[in-house]
Amino acid sequence: MSARSGNILLVDDDPSLRRLLALRIEGAGHTVETADSGAAALRALDEFAADCVITDLRMNGMDGIDLLERLTEKRPSLPVILITAHGTIPEAVAATQRGALDFLSKPVDKDILLERVAAALGQSGVAVEDWRAIWADRIVTRSPSMYRLLEEARLVADSDTSVLVTGASGTGKEVLARALHEASPRRRHPFVAINCGAMPEQLLESELFGHEKGAFTDAKQAQQGLFRSAEGGTLFLDEIGDMPLALQVKLLRVLQEREVRPVGASQSLPVDVRVVSATHRDLGMNIEAEEFREDLYYRLAVVTLALPSLRDRPEDIAPLARHFLELIARRNGRRTKVYAPDALELLCAHDWPGNIRQLSNVVEQNVTLTRGHIISLAAVEKALAGQAGSRERTRTLKPLAEARDDFVRDYLIQLLQIADGNVARSARLAKRNRTEFYKLLNRHEIDSTLYKS
Repeated sequence: MSARSGNILLVDDDPSLRRLLALRIEGAGHTVETADSGAAALRALDEFAADCVITDLRMNGMDGIDLLERLTEKRPSLPVILITAHGTIPEAVAATQRGALDFLSKPVDKDILLERVAAALGQSGVAVEDWRAIWADRIVTRSPSMYRLLEEARLVADSDTSVLVTGASGTGKEVLARALHEASPRRRHPFVAINCGAMPEQLLESELFGHEKGAFTDAKQAQQGLFRSAEGGTLFLDEIGDMPLALQVKLLRVLQEREVRPVGASQSLPVDVRVVSATHRDLGMNIEAEEFREDLYYRLAVVTLALPSLRDRPEDIAPLARHFLELIARRNGRRTKVYAPDALELLCAHDWPGNIRQLSNVVEQNVTLTRGHIISLAAVEKALAGQAGSRERTRTLKPLAEARDDFVRDYLIQLLQIADGNVARSARLAKRNRTEFYKLLNRHEIDSTLYKS
């Protein structure tokens, strides 16, 4: 298998070294973007889909450690390799404990450089451009929490690891599961989905594992079952928390042995399937109540991806509404309708207990019942009035100054909790001097002694 090429962001304030390393990396078939400072690197990441960052440790202004911390916040799974002089090796070692993938000593050996780049690309999942192309048509977002989730999904997509997608009903769990499948090596094979809470136990067992002819009263012919239908591909088990305990035992056996025995059969058959499951339930509570097997949970939830509710990503409400308007227009072959500004404000202020599914329903109702081009506030009010509990579900948005003060207060309290009430340590974490930090505490009426252990 040939080495994978990737996008490399190279950060160094020494132009000659930057040019030399860029030539070496490009010579190995990679695409290189360069930056002469940490600040320039952060700006470049807004336009350049980097698979790996290589940065000098010591630079003027924002150094490599500061850049690493900012990258950890912005792109937590992006591999970062530090370049260090001999005297700063201890700092580089410490940086690897804080999230850096690796470090290289100057002078940088060409073979070692390319070897470390290949290793970084090998652990960085599907290429960023490919992953964006897969989810962009399905998942509409500008939410930082969703971007972090999608970055985690990108890393797990091209593995065979079992994934559990959690989230309230209507948050798009199956949409994410399909994106995982289409970014995986199994994408040329079937994606098969089943809702485990939508059918009785006997029928669900037959649907999943298949049955032999005559296995039960209505079994007039053999059926291979969804595990075998998904051979080579992905089986999506929606609402796995609703699966009866007796079937959980059989599912666990299939996952452990990679074999399935149809109902009424005497022999098991091998299956090669990746399982992605989903639930709106708290499976931890189900395990405590002995309603879900703990051993099955650990088989299914090797990686857990938690989809946020729409109320936790309000910045996505307007883009999603516009997205649904465009989809409906394309489907009907008509001009795209738009929301009046006050109508869109009401949509954005709603709490959306039914999440994206509920928003889609309201948009479609608005389009259907609006004759003209512009959807009015009255149309939105009427649609929301028909939703259960809608009048209690509209939130009042805080003024910017008040929201900012709330954020700063919560941030200061969190720092004090981390530092056990130590103001000097809290100030260092915030990258502020102690005097300024005390002023912030006084302004927000926070007593640091309350947070001492």
